[in-house]
Amino acid sequence: MTRIRVLLVIPTLDQGGAEKQLSLLACGLPSTEFDVHVCALTRGGHYERMLTENEVNTHIIGKRWKFDPWAYFKLRKQIRTIRPDIVHTWIFAANSFGRWAAWKEKVPVILGGERCVDPWKSWWHFAIDRRLAKKSQRIITNSSGVRDFYVEHGIAADKFAIIANGIDPPPTRTSSREEILQELGLPAKARLIGAVGRLWPQKRHKDLVWGVELLTSVRDDAHLLIIGDGPQRWRLERYVFQLKLQHRIHFLGHRDDVPQLMPHFDCLWLASDYEGQSNAIMEAMSLGKPVVATNIPGNRDLVVDGETGYLVAQGDRAGFAQKTLRLLEDPNLAQQLGENALRRIRQHFTVEQMVNRHAQLYRELCRDRPSS
Repeated sequence: MTRIRVLLVIPTLDQGGAEKQLSLLACGLPSTEFDVHVCALTRGGHYERMLTENEVNTHIIGKRWKFDPWAYFKLRKQIRTIRPDIVHTWIFAANSFGRWAAWKEKVPVILGGERCVDPWKSWWHFAIDRRLAKKSQRIITNSSGVRDFYVEHGIAADKFAIIANGIDPPPTRTSSREEILQELGLPAKARLIGAVGRLWPQKRHKDLVWGVELLTSVRDDAHLLIIGDGPQRWRLERYVFQLKLQHRIHFLGHRDDVPQLMPHFDCLWLASDYEGQSNAIMEAMSLGKPVVATNIPGNRDLVVDGETGYLVAQGDRAGFAQKTLRLLEDPNLAQQLGENALRRIRQHFTVEQMVNRHAQLYRELCRDRPSS
């Protein structure tokens, strides 16, 4: 049987949600049926090692500027060399460069990939999206919210295939709670709230700071662990200092051991303005942790309000405090929501399901392709 040759194109292999899903897919597609290649437009990164260890052919183009003709022609040359049956691109830069190059090289099946609601895009971004959608057999996304956003901006709903993100089983061994608290210099009775994500405006960490300020007015044991880095860190640290909350809010920066920390959270917070499908929420739910998050597309696909956690309005700082107070004061409720969250992940959001649904779509679209 002739294997289906797939080229996955993404801007970088940095440690991000889309990059993780692409790497899980590339490593999970059965090698007896698929010949998988990955191309990073700008640079490699965190997931390059994972791909190499799993013997996935990985190529780095070295794109240097937003509009880089040299990178475009180098990508076209790479496509000519690989001769893929499918080019599947992820995120705007790769969607733009990759789909146009694939169309010019007459690739039989061209797929786009939209991973997030993108309010930052201007009219010309959407014009490019609409033009390239006409040259794509499908646009794969991870949630109905992302599809609906792009339908509102002029792309036909029947172009989209929704394939939810997948999450690995949690680690079987983690550091003890005592070890974590000792490392962080926190008291033995501390209740831990986690926030995992890049420190930039989309994530609205300032709302979480206010949420802690409200929560600590009624509980003296609540601590917020902010895990991640980004351009807003110094502003947030200054703001926390001004509110005299530095003994309750702890900036841990980038951590490679989040799976070791997360099992000891009492709940996870996510205050984002927009998301695709949050890996942080999925990871917390897979560990049986309740989540308090903003009621936005993407989050609604994961968190069932009152069943696996709570959804609050964007900017509702008091809502974060109130819902979390309920969890901290009712351990049985928190445990039940956490168990429901774990069950939901196991039923609907496994890596195996994500890989199988991509594989099935690839098969269907290549069914009538000429033999290579």
